Amino acid sequence: MESLEEIMAKLPPEHQQEVRDFALFLVEKKARPKKRKLRLDWAGGLKEFRDQYTSLELQKESLDWWRD
Repeated sequence: MESLEEIMAKLPPEHQQEVRDFALFLVEKKARPKKRKLRLDWAGGLKEFRDQYTSLELQKESLDWWRD
């Protein structure tokens, strides 16, 4: 079986660059953190304010509470 260096030596320079670019892409892809699914355990956390605010008012208030 041929080594990567031997295979690369047979390629023209532009294809060698493509192989390098792809290898770097694979390295970066591996280093990225995996995306997690959205957790919905917070759903219903503002039920106690349902009668005091409309949904829009509650959204604005929750943003203010989040900033504090």
